Amino acid sequence: MTATPRTSKAMPKAAWCTPMLHVRDVAASIRFYEKLGFQLIDTEGDDDRLGWARVHCEGGALMFVPSEHEVKADQQGVLFYLYTDDLAALREHLVAQGVACSDVRRPEYMPSGEMSLRDPDGYCILIGHWGDAEHDQWLKRIPEKQARWAERS
Repeated sequence: MTATPRTSKAMPKAAWCTPMLHVRDVAASIRFYEKLGFQLIDTEGDDDRLGWARVHCEGGALMFVPSEHEVKADQQGVLFYLYTDDLAALREHLVAQGVACSDVRRPEYMPSGEMSLRDPDGYCILIGHWGDAEHDQWLKRIPEKQARWAERS
């Protein structure tokens, strides 16, 4: 197979950012994220002691590896923001599955509503309502924001 020569001087770039979470129990994390709509894609290790897993959802992915140290919920320096086009229905589904969810809040940046929850290791997950109306409004704002950013660079 012959390599295709580069025809442009485009800057090389990284892609497919996939956070890797250190977790107490890989299988428990898989089960939890499946409740959010993630699908198991791949694993490594024995079924009774998984050493790695990858899950996907529409527009994203996560990987899990066993933590070598205690995972402390109050020391997690990351949160995950997910979107749904039916926040009320997703919240009802999660509560029925035994997942503790906050009430729906309507902060200024997400007036359609958002809720929060924690995964089995204490990672914070925010889920915002994002339907067609929110997406269309966002698309209209992008060009102006990109132009302002370009002026600063």
